[in-house]
Amino acid sequence: MPMTIAEKILAKASGRDQVSPGEIVEAKVDIAMAHDLTAPLAIEVLEQMGVEKIWDPSKVVIVLDHQAPPTTIEMARDHAMLRKFVSKHKIPNFYDVHQGICHEVLPEGGFALPGRLVVGADSHTCTYGALGCFATGVGSTDMAAVLATGKLWFRVPESMLFRLHGKLSDRVAPKDLILHIIGDVSADGATYRAVEFAGDGIKNISVAGRMTMCNMGVEMGAKTAMVPPDELTREYLKGRTEVKYEEVYSDPGAEYVDERAYDLSGIEPQVACPHRVDRVRPVREVQGVEVDQAFLGSCTNGRLEDLVEAARILKGKKVAKRVRMIVSPASREVQLEALRSGVLQILVEAGAVVESPSCAACMGCHIGVLGPGEVSISASNRNFKGRQGSPEGEVYLGSPATVAASALRGEITDPRDV
Repeated sequence: MPMTIAEKILAKASGRDQVSPGEIVEAKVDIAMAHDLTAPLAIEVLEQMGVEKIWDPSKVVIVLDHQAPPTTIEMARDHAMLRKFVSKHKIPNFYDVHQGICHEVLPEGGFALPGRLVVGADSHTCTYGALGCFATGVGSTDMAAVLATGKLWFRVPESMLFRLHGKLSDRVAPKDLILHIIGDVSADGATYRAVEFAGDGIKNISVAGRMTMCNMGVEMGAKTAMVPPDELTREYLKGRTEVKYEEVYSDPGAEYVDERAYDLSGIEPQVACPHRVDRVRPVREVQGVEVDQAFLGSCTNGRLEDLVEAARILKGKKVAKRVRMIVSPASREVQLEALRSGVLQILVEAGAVVESPSCAACMGCHIGVLGPGEVSISASNRNFKGRQGSPEGEVYLGSPATVAASALRGEITDPRDV
């Protein structure tokens, strides 16, 4: 029977030739990741289980990114505890506070490879599916089970197929595309499904753009989101790994519960309005809303091409006086390249505050907290009430170009107008 990418990866990981949607399988995990908010509870559960030795330290990745550097005594304690855990178990893949966001440093480090089963104690682990792996978020207690055994049970998800055709217009980004799709599908329209992005248009979307799209798969309820590997995938992975990997593709005739097609040339800049990610409207319909903060960063849009796009708009100009613009590169690698290329200089000269690589304002309890009544235009992935600080604040989600244009004007602005 023909299978989708998701079904094939789960079949291989569970030692079977065939699986079908709805079946329960026990699968061997290739890579497991936890960060400073989720790892402490997983470790606590391990201790309660009496586990003295974890499954395979070389396949575990620990990242300090959500409150990095720490802003509370409690978080400083958690960071210290995680460093001790890493040392005790001789975990080689440890990323301390200067390295960046887990969903950027894992792809950079060559951990997210085609055909792999990757789990992370964070809902946006689905980002790695941009490289052709089955990547999904799990809870801290499930992560404890993985750390102890290297295995986890899964219900094989149904699959959805999004066929993309054509090419995005200038100043229209993959973020606009995925917001449009989420608005179309709804916040629960892909619940526990494997979302697959394919079609001739996918070749016109960079790996960074694919990461943005897969990152937000969970915002429509998806268990995982993925892009079939291609030449762009292989080029991205060059020099990042020496491990041989197996590219996996859906079979002709594989079954999808839903198939949709999108003409990329018809997509225009989008925003998700407070307080739901699927309250999506074209920017032109909401432009003029005054903003207090503009955030460029997060695991959705903190990559180099995102910073470059913002710099294109802000070069030689100044952020509006009423706006505080916060920029946080997704990783140290991104930060260094943005420094070398002069991109960060352009952003700083425009009036942006550049923070260290971390989750920053996306967290809502770290850098860039919103006050009551304040409005943020954000390149991140969630705009729930209180997500970036006060529950009386409002968060609009947009592309890096929309964030930069809005920071320039002091109000939500279509980037094609600046």
